Amino acid sequence: MIKKLFQTKILKFLLGGGLATVLNIALIYLIIEKLGFNTALLRNIANVISIEISLILGFFIYRTWVWTGGNWTIKEVLLRQLPLYHVSAGLAVISRIFLIFPILDWLKVNYAINTIIGALVSALINYFISDRFVFKTPKQKKSLTYYPEALAPALLENSSLIGNQLRAIETSKSIKTLSIVIPAYNEEDCIVQTVRTISTVLEQENIDYEILVVNDNSKDNTEQLLQQLNSQNSKLRYINNYYPNGFGFAVRCGLENFTKDAVAVVMADSSDAPEDIVSYYHKLQEGYDCVFGSRFIRGGKVIDYPTHKLIVNRLANLFIKILFGFKFNDTTNAFKIYRKEVIEGISPLVSHHFNLTVEMPLKAIVRGYSYTTIPITWRNRTTGVSKLKLKEMGSRYLFIVLFIWLEKHLSRGDYHLSKNKLLANQRLKSNG
Repeated sequence: MIKKLFQTKILKFLLGGGLATVLNIALIYLIIEKLGFNTALLRNIANVISIEISLILGFFIYRTWVWTGGNWTIKEVLLRQLPLYHVSAGLAVISRIFLIFPILDWLKVNYAINTIIGALVSALINYFISDRFVFKTPKQKKSLTYYPEALAPALLENSSLIGNQLRAIETSKSIKTLSIVIPAYNEEDCIVQTVRTISTVLEQENIDYEILVVNDNSKDNTEQLLQQLNSQNSKLRYINNYYPNGFGFAVRCGLENFTKDAVAVVMADSSDAPEDIVSYYHKLQEGYDCVFGSRFIRGGKVIDYPTHKLIVNRLANLFIKILFGFKFNDTTNAFKIYRKEVIEGISPLVSHHFNLTVEMPLKAIVRGYSYTTIPITWRNRTTGVSKLKLKEMGSRYLFIVLFIWLEKHLSRGDYHLSKNKLLANQRLKSNG
């Protein structure tokens, strides 16, 4: 395992960067202390020289150890790749100094942790740009599935049977019923309108549904209103959150109690358009495991989004895009839909608060479930008070993002869907 870990491209990149950093420190020490560059001007010159030499060394470490092969002509290396690498490294440093550090500092993240995170993120930015633009590595081939040793011969001999079983599993994709999970904490001003609007739209579309509202120990009249709604609509039910208070706990409570084929997580404040739930439902019928809405693609829309939250949202989603290397640009939005088997496959969920909105889609993507993106509309609440506090949530979001990033790169695919499908096929074979 250790040998395979040290063969991964990202780890090689980090180790190469560490070696270049050590050289940088050693060079600046030698130039200042041994060569006497000890005035303000000369120290700056020493800094520039040491940075440039370490950058060039880092480039050739990456070129010969991380991104091997390719075109080694002078024109390609010196006139295109090396200058582009300088731009890549410069952008990473600028992002760290003027973007990452100020945001984490504003979120009151400890400066030591801030520095470590800043170094890691800037290295990842450098890696992403280098991988996509500087060295232009070819697309990686899909990884092979490694069977348990005792079963490998039988499985390989009956590969046609396995293929048929896989197709049988994947063709049973029809969604007949839909659950809506709504966490609600002190939502007396809007919960009735939210529930009634969703019910009306789904009934007009002849979609069999249930609405499950999780009352997160509200201190206002939310529970009494839910009791009234339940007596008027048999497809609405509510439960009281049996976990401690918190958005993540409330959603997890709902995900443990919904009963239909798929589940959409919808906010109680009417910020999510019911028509988009219908679009989600129909998109699932095409065979996707999840459907993720984006407010920031063509056709998407945000109405009355607070400016400071919008800026933080865009920066956070950009960070996630770069870190995981996918194109989806609205990971932090809670409003998404999942098949029942996806919820089972990403469990257990660990987030207590709004960081659950990131944990669910990232786990689904990392574990190999299929998804597509459609444009959606989001409208800022007109009543009540938002429960999301950015300064309280920054470190929690960061924790769950890095937690799943580590799963992606260090778990060796232990939780990946391909292995779950293999086990399912093995069970089908033994029962056949």
